[in-house]
Amino acid sequence: MLKILKSWYGLKQASKQWHEKLDNMLLCDGFSPNHVDKCVYSKSDSGKFLIICSYVDDVLIFGTCRKIASKFKLFLGSIFEMKDMGEANVILGVRIISKRDSILLSQE
Repeated sequence: MLKILKSWYGLKQASKQWHEKLDNMLLCDGFSPNHVDKCVYSKSDSGKFLIICSYVDDVLIFGTCRKIASKFKLFLGSIFEMKDMGEANVILGVRIISKRDSILLSQE
């Protein structure tokens, strides 16, 4: 999980501005927006997938290749001031459990 450090809080149009900037950056990098949820983007290349989920100033990166995910984090860090929070354990009340070959989501 990544946390963007630039403060957008308190501005009426903050979330809209943030989403527009992130949206433009992801579309220029070849990501496709999800048609159901406009905060989810995906990209595939040679059978390797990367999924980006954004919520306010948090960005989750899911991928089938750590190298591609790391490369994307470097790209994102070149555009935004951010902090890498490591692997996500909980987001929006959903617990994330990583297993060797799967990811489990729980709302106990």
